[in-house]
Formats: sequence, C-alpha cells, structure tokens
Amino acid sequence: MIARVTAAVRLWFAPERIREEGTTPDYRFSLANERTFLAWIRTALALVAGGIAVDQFLTGLRWAARTTVAIVLLAGAVACAFRAVHQWVRVERAMRRGEDLPASRFPAVLATATAGAAVLVIAVVVLGWAGR
Repeated sequence: MIARVTAAVRLWFAPERIREEGTTPDYRFSLANERTFLAWIRTALALVAGGIAVDQFLTGLRWAARTTVAIVLLAGAVACAFRAVHQWVRVERAMRRGEDLPASRFPAVLATATAGAAVLVIAVVVLGWAGR
C-alpha cells in the first residue's frame, strides 16, 4: 500500500515518466485533462477562501463553531488539491495506455462535504451559537 502511494506521488513531481507508457494521446485530450485539473485547483482555492472568510468575518460566532467550519472548508481544500493532481496523473496514464478513464467518487465526496459545511454554517447561524 505504501509503495503504491509513494509511486503515485513520485509521478506528481515527475510527469515526464508518464510519457514512457503507451502512446501519446491526441493533444486535445491532454489539454482537456489539464483544464479539468485547473478547475479542481480553482475549487480548492475557493474552499481556502471560504475557510478564511468564515474565520475572519463570522466573528459573532463562538470560536469553536467558527474554527470547526473553517477547518472543514480548509480540509476540503487540501483534499481537493491533492485529488486534482492524482486524478490528472490517473487520467493521463489511462489515455496513454488506451484504457477506460478511471472512475472517481471524489466529486460526490466533495459535494457531500461542502453541503455538510453549509448545513453546519446554517445550524450555527440559526441556532445562534453566537458569542465568544
């Protein structure tokens, strides 16, 4: 398990090694894969901004509630950023090998976590967990 993770992470920082596998796909597909990667990175940046905003601007909430929501959003950003590069490598490798594109549950996990964070914020605001 650890060897697989280490090998996958090495590819993140040495994408030229992917070129050793299979044949070069149509560049349009590689560019589409890169655009998808960038969309995930934008999502991660938005989650970072949301976490910072919650921490800095919802000062009327109790520290624990505010910090919990901020940490949930920031953890989602970390997961999203790591998943973006991992998925980019997986898709690029599959295209070079002529395999089916890998399926991913991550969009559903991210959507659920984001909805959970939103529900948490709603609960905090509606239940009035204000004060310090």
